[in-house]
Amino acid sequence: MALFSSQEYLSSAVRLPSPAKTNDCSVFTALGHRRTIRDISPAKLPPQIISNLLWAAFGVNRPENKFGVSGRTAASASNSQEIDLYVAQKDGIYLYDAGKNLLQPVVSGDLRSAALTPGQHSIDAEAPLTIIFVADTHRLTATRGYKDAGLEDPEVQKAYCYVDTGLIAGNVYLYAAAEGLAAWFHNCDKDRLAKALGLRSTQRVLFAQSVGYPDGA
Repeated sequence: MALFSSQEYLSSAVRLPSPAKTNDCSVFTALGHRRTIRDISPAKLPPQIISNLLWAAFGVNRPENKFGVSGRTAASASNSQEIDLYVAQKDGIYLYDAGKNLLQPVVSGDLRSAALTPGQHSIDAEAPLTIIFVADTHRLTATRGYKDAGLEDPEVQKAYCYVDTGLIAGNVYLYAAAEGLAAWFHNCDKDRLAKALGLRSTQRVLFAQSVGYPDGA
């Protein structure tokens, strides 16, 4: 496992196809099918599905406003957008750049086992894609009006990070239900991932969510 060099980082970015924002499945139908499915096939997801999934999770759905901040598909504390989505696949872990619709390479090698709860031997780390939720508390204190929202308080920061992660994870579940995919929100090896990703002191790994085709489907 190795962090990508600056040159590799720029040259190896994966440009995703534009998200296809149409689906015949209604919100109520998706809610009716929403469930956790832990048995996930190792079959790769096509780039279009990955693009759609990540856009549904936390993509840009509104252009920049007068403050130069674009809107996202999930709410965040004072629109701080403090949650980053790292995407673990067989060949490495990538950072989702919602504004450019890119996957930027971060670390090479298969780290999907680190995206599971330590000691969870009964579950194979074979899901083709696992989203790792990483909070950056610096963005909470850099956002407009953070004092009015109490975001200088570490306990308030923690609460918002958990809530904002849950909002994104809910979007993932609904997209998976609408597309007939399996999704599973779970814990992960936070210390191992933080070290592998080279996170800054203001960043913290929170949870992970595996997505793929249902095994046997």
